[in-house]
Amino acid sequence: MLLPKKEDFEESPPFVIMWHRRDLRISDNTALAHAVKSHLAILPIFIFDKNILDKLEDKDDSRVSFIYEALGELSHAYERLGGFLQVYHGKPLDVFSIFASLEPCKGLYTNEDYEPYARERDKNIEKIFLQAGKCFYSFKDQVIFSPGEILTEEGRPYTVFTPFSKKWLKKLAAIRLTQYSLPNKISSPINKSYLPRLEEIGFVKNNKISFPERKIPLQVLSHYKERRDFPYLKGTTRLGVHLRFGTLSIRQLVFVAISKSTAFLHELIWREFFMMLLWYFPHTTEKPFRTAFEAFPYRKSEEDFEAWCNGKTGYPLVDAGMRELNETGFMHNRVRMVVASFLTKHLLLPWQWGERYFARKLLDFELASNVGNWQWAAGCGADAAPYFRIFNPELQQKKFDPEGKYVRQFCSDYMQRRPPLIISHEEGRKRALLAFESIKERMKNLS
Repeated sequence: MLLPKKEDFEESPPFVIMWHRRDLRISDNTALAHAVKSHLAILPIFIFDKNILDKLEDKDDSRVSFIYEALGELSHAYERLGGFLQVYHGKPLDVFSIFASLEPCKGLYTNEDYEPYARERDKNIEKIFLQAGKCFYSFKDQVIFSPGEILTEEGRPYTVFTPFSKKWLKKLAAIRLTQYSLPNKISSPINKSYLPRLEEIGFVKNNKISFPERKIPLQVLSHYKERRDFPYLKGTTRLGVHLRFGTLSIRQLVFVAISKSTAFLHELIWREFFMMLLWYFPHTTEKPFRTAFEAFPYRKSEEDFEAWCNGKTGYPLVDAGMRELNETGFMHNRVRMVVASFLTKHLLLPWQWGERYFARKLLDFELASNVGNWQWAAGCGADAAPYFRIFNPELQQKKFDPEGKYVRQFCSDYMQRRPPLIISHEEGRKRALLAFESIKERMKNLS
């Protein structure tokens, strides 16, 4: 493990820690702006968290490579200001137990994280610092409104998107959205940056996946509403990974979306809707939001699941989507809905299987949105798609990829020999409706 060494800070001036997590930037960074106001030296750090990394299956995980590349840029950005980023590898509690014991360390600044693991982690670290008589400050940064800010008149969380979005937009109109300016200079308690090699933390660089640029594609946003559903067009922003790791500011994106694309702004609101749901209903990472679905008669066919994962279902749009995911770490949003519907309805396989596969493969994986969208597609989530809505993959292809441009890009072998259908649409649809019928009474009783 690569942990801080006490001797490196024995003669340090008083300093505060700026702990980067989902905010790998120095521009418009809430916690950093407040840390600067402390008028103390600042030690920026990032921790490759063993509690998370040890669960990853792929040693060339694209997200680890993305983070590593972003940390290199972050380190250079700090050096231009006179600061020196320190990157550690270990368990956050171990790292901060060391820092809390250091006399020069006066406190910790960071930005809020709303996932269940992060909430528990931060609560324990705050306790360590407070017991040591040091400060712990956490700020809203990755959202416009944190989970408790958009509630019903009764003070309850919304479980339907439309009223949530109306309240969100009304509240946005009533506030002044502020972007934080970049500090001119910061002082540092040490005089050298540290970034371990990927191999030192047990990973290797992923050279197969290209990362999207860290800039807002204004041309895409200008035509977002009309083009976003067609996977063969460059109609989506592909900014998900930059939102996930905070290499771009949500406030900057909202400012641009307000003037460029209402449709894209609503996608950002969906993101916060799902974060709010995960905050209030953390059990949904494993269990359905609608409890009636705990009795849903899912099948457990590993063979069918493997065919879906490998893009060998016989449905060109489904298979192209899965192959795009496996090859690039990305899947077009419209296609994500189609493949999720196919897994949970045509194949009657558990939504959790698909959610976990996406969690492993997606470069832009974000827990709240992944869980929320999978439960929406399966019909078991908050504000979910009606259970009787079962996408016909062939009609979806005719509508959104009529000339087969997207399919040919990822399923060129279909031109020679197309795999047989794993199940016909009519058979899959009929089987799914019968399965839903089996829990219909339960759904009524729990509504």
